[in-house]
Amino acid sequence: MAQTTVEGVEGVQGLVGQHLGYSGWVEVTQEQVDQFAEATGDHQWIHVDVERATRESPFGGPVAHGYLTLSLIPSLLPEIVEINGFRMGVNYGTEKVRFPSPVPVGSRVRAGAALASATPFDGGIAMNMDVTVEVEGQTKPAMVATVVYRRYL
Repeated sequence: MAQTTVEGVEGVQGLVGQHLGYSGWVEVTQEQVDQFAEATGDHQWIHVDVERATRESPFGGPVAHGYLTLSLIPSLLPEIVEINGFRMGVNYGTEKVRFPSPVPVGSRVRAGAALASATPFDGGIAMNMDVTVEVEGQTKPAMVATVVYRRYL
């Protein structure tokens, strides 16, 4: 269940500048990392070769792809915010994405989100959401991004 629920354009605009909450913690598994590698063709050893990553990587073991971390946003955001009163919504893109620290395989991550802006357009609203993915027990975030969504009336 979402921590924040909002209705329509006016409701969304009323959330600008507010922190919306956090998702639950989810574990990042080696199976997820391997499946992501298959889907994207990114088989770099720091992600998929557990023995070599444990032996040679500065991270002490395999780490998730940065883009895998980014791809978790659509599954984590519904735990944070529920936006009603629109017939559909789309991921419109990102303004900025950074991966300040790795996500070790086997660690747990969660997302936090704040609504940075909400700009009406003919037929809907564009929302810029600041999303941070953190790793349990780490002080530095794994990912910070400004993601753009469009909701259509």
